Amino acid sequence: MQVSCFTPFKASTDAYSLPERFTYPFYYQPHPLCLLAAEELQHYLTTQTQWKHNFGLDSENDLSTAIGKMFGVLLVRTVAGQLGYVSAFSGKLAEKNHLPHFVPPVFDMLSVDSFFLKEQREINQLTQQITTLSSAPDLVHYQKALATEQVDASDKIQILRQTIRENRKNRKVQRLNGEQSLTESELLLLKEQLSQQSIQEKLALRDLKLYWEQRIITVEQQLKKLNDHLSLLKEQRKNLSIQLQKKLFEQYCFLNKNKAEKDLTILFDEAPPAGAGECAAPKLLQYAFQHNLQPLAMAEFWWGVSPKSEVRKHKNFYSACQSKCQPILAHMLQGIELDDNPLLINPAEGKTIEILYQDKVMVVINKPADMLSVPGKYISDSVYLRMKQQFPKASGALIVHRLDMSTSGLMVIALTKEANKHLQKQFINRTVKKRYVALLDGKIEQDEGFISLPLRVDLDDRPRQLVCEQYGRVAETHWQVCERINNKTKVYFYPKTGRTHQLRVHAAHLLGLNTPIVGDDLYGNKANRLHLHAESLTLIHPVTDKLMQFQQDAEF
Repeated sequence: MQVSCFTPFKASTDAYSLPERFTYPFYYQPHPLCLLAAEELQHYLTTQTQWKHNFGLDSENDLSTAIGKMFGVLLVRTVAGQLGYVSAFSGKLAEKNHLPHFVPPVFDMLSVDSFFLKEQREINQLTQQITTLSSAPDLVHYQKALATEQVDASDKIQILRQTIRENRKNRKVQRLNGEQSLTESELLLLKEQLSQQSIQEKLALRDLKLYWEQRIITVEQQLKKLNDHLSLLKEQRKNLSIQLQKKLFEQYCFLNKNKAEKDLTILFDEAPPAGAGECAAPKLLQYAFQHNLQPLAMAEFWWGVSPKSEVRKHKNFYSACQSKCQPILAHMLQGIELDDNPLLINPAEGKTIEILYQDKVMVVINKPADMLSVPGKYISDSVYLRMKQQFPKASGALIVHRLDMSTSGLMVIALTKEANKHLQKQFINRTVKKRYVALLDGKIEQDEGFISLPLRVDLDDRPRQLVCEQYGRVAETHWQVCERINNKTKVYFYPKTGRTHQLRVHAAHLLGLNTPIVGDDLYGNKANRLHLHAESLTLIHPVTDKLMQFQQDAEF
């Protein structure tokens, strides 16, 4: 019996071999059958007429409201042995959780009889009350009154204090004059009078402070009554939100092949991130396990315009996100044999580091592509380790600056602490001149330009970077076309700053060159390697102060 969301392949699959193991979801090349399933799903997306969603792909669409979506396909086999696939979208689509052709959510919080909508309405009502009270005339009146009283009190007290200071100076002058012109008894009487004046002024200052303090307290008490009510409503809303969130997390129960079930509160050590369980991958696997479909391989692709902060290319395939999906998929894929995790394989094995220059204090090397600059979480082999082995007597940190693992090219290594400090200062002060060469996967019409897009790490999907105006660090790049080859463009990059993945994001992002570097497996499409090379480096020698320039042409 055919499962409602199961889709048999329209095209023949006789020429295809089945996957030997299931897809490692956090780094993969889509299996040919997943590519075929994705093509069929994409054809469906362009031809269906049952629902509407603004992906930003049509000229008549409003790009300001366009939202691209991640879609997933899961290659499955039925109990009867029929090969096909199931499809899913992340989050909501066309403001709905349920749409024909796609698997349902793990938990439908938007269903009519869902506790979520009822309790969310209660929270929304509290929010409305809080909003109304926050702008109520009485609250605004007392807030302004308190501010006015505090300013008036400060002004009046300051004026009196200034008067007291002036009077104190006058009394000092009177005492000095009296000491010169008055008799002893007259001077004694004068001092007594001046002392009484001082006491009266201190009392006046005390009384004035008490007067204004009482006025301020009166207003504060009125304001407190209103704020206490507001605080009570906010605390009530907070508690309801926490309870609703916990209740919601408990509804997201995920199966694995053995039908073992775990909810989000168990799967995450801390509070699950927003949207956990709503991605395509867990939806697909959940449906397969519920309907006795055998998962064989999986792939996820982006459809539509890219978000402003991320780099997402229409039709490109992407890995599952780490923070939201890793704990869930670790449980769901338990007992299923997976492809090897490439992050555990050392891609630099068998590669050598070419030394271009060497003296007693520094070395300049040509780092091969796919070699770490420093030891990683899983792989210790790196430029640092190789240099430590080659120069065992070197002191200090050795590494002055870094290149991304996938990037090849020039790196300077310090063999002494003093040289490291001197060279690092040059990088910090941005006096080192660097030039990178890259091959872009498309044609760039302009000849040169400047890109300024602040970057920060994607906390949900490390090590990917996001463009973020609010929290990102300044990242600036000057670029220049040096050659156009068929439908690709070779460019020079002159980075003013040195942020993680700066050149890769500036090349691929919609607001940058909107053209990823060839072989960029994070922001573009995988190839034999990332076509990015640090080819020129100009710096001051840390001992001789001589200007030194190094050049190493790219091998792509």
